[in-house]
Amino acid sequence: MSSAPTRRHRRSRAVLLATLTAALVAALLAGPGSTAHRADAAPAAFTHPGVTVSEGQLDFVRAKVDAGAQPWKGAFDQMMASRYADLNRTPKPRAVVECGSYSNPNYGCTDEREDAIAAYTNALAWYFTRDERYARKAIELMDAWSAVIRDHTNSNAPLQTGWAGSSWPKAAEIIKYTYGGTWANSGRFAGMLRDVYLPEIINGSNSNGNWELTMTEAAVGISVFLEDKASYDKAMAKFRTRTAAYVYLESDGALPRTVPSQNLDSRDKIVKYWQGQSTFVTGLTQETCRDFTHTGYGISSISHVAETSRIQGQDLYGTDVGERLRHALGFQAKYQQGAGAPSWLCGGDLDLGLGPVTEVGYNAMHNRLGFAMDNTQALTERTRPSGTNNLFVAWETLTHGDNPA
Repeated sequence: MSSAPTRRHRRSRAVLLATLTAALVAALLAGPGSTAHRADAAPAAFTHPGVTVSEGQLDFVRAKVDAGAQPWKGAFDQMMASRYADLNRTPKPRAVVECGSYSNPNYGCTDEREDAIAAYTNALAWYFTRDERYARKAIELMDAWSAVIRDHTNSNAPLQTGWAGSSWPKAAEIIKYTYGGTWANSGRFAGMLRDVYLPEIINGSNSNGNWELTMTEAAVGISVFLEDKASYDKAMAKFRTRTAAYVYLESDGALPRTVPSQNLDSRDKIVKYWQGQSTFVTGLTQETCRDFTHTGYGISSISHVAETSRIQGQDLYGTDVGERLRHALGFQAKYQQGAGAPSWLCGGDLDLGLGPVTEVGYNAMHNRLGFAMDNTQALTERTRPSGTNNLFVAWETLTHGDNPA
């Protein structure tokens, strides 16, 4: 008869069981498509430049532009002809940017957003041309605002901070990590992002979903530039919850998922929050029946955060984030392309105007992962080169169109 296991063997088995259990729990928490650690966790070391666009992507585009290849050359020419690439641009910083609903009042709102886009535009122009005048212009714009701004106020302050805060770190990443010249005030700019922008956006929003998605996009980008792992993790956790509550999948069940802090604890509350829409189908978003323009903001931020996460070494495209993004693009693109709305969808009346928001998600889900996306492909190719929405989206045919890097 065999003897009972020794205490050492029992302890070894207990340790093994605990290790396996921990690994299983970690895998379940990470979800499908996860790698060695959670797909929404900060990397051990941040990659730079690494906010929405990587150095490999920039190098791919630079070679295509130099070769005169399309659609990149046409997209580059579009960017360079825009007011955002004007080397004579004068920044218009304010100590306090006050933005009410729909930017009314508008005290510095447009100026701040557009100066941030201009900084990013000039950073791209520097990278593709290696003309130092553009790098210095990007620095001039960033320095002007970091020397002055102290606060955002009024009802649209969180959204305004998210819009401008999405563009600033994209510009700063390219300049700090690819320009060999001097940026003496880079520390002051980092302080601006840390002290003025991040506190306004890091705790999210219980407004319409595009608010929190844009705010978390900015928080993620700022966290990469600051190499702030704690704020990166916090922003990503909010992003995962909000994305699941913004785009419906049939697998969610009879009703869409919700953000717990919003207390949408009944069908009636959810339907009201979803703009009165009571029939839920895969790809529908929380704002589809509001209008496609705001829906486009939300979809764009989902794609931007997923792209930043990919550059940082994790894969959100392989999780439900990618599935929701793919279906949201396809659903909206179908109707943006001209399909008639059935009576059960927004009462048969859609307010179109999706905007230049398809390139990043289409490139990731179709070109990289191989999903058929006929409606999104047709819309993307028809509207190339995509320009800017003058808020926080700019030049994505140039940076992400059919970009394998």
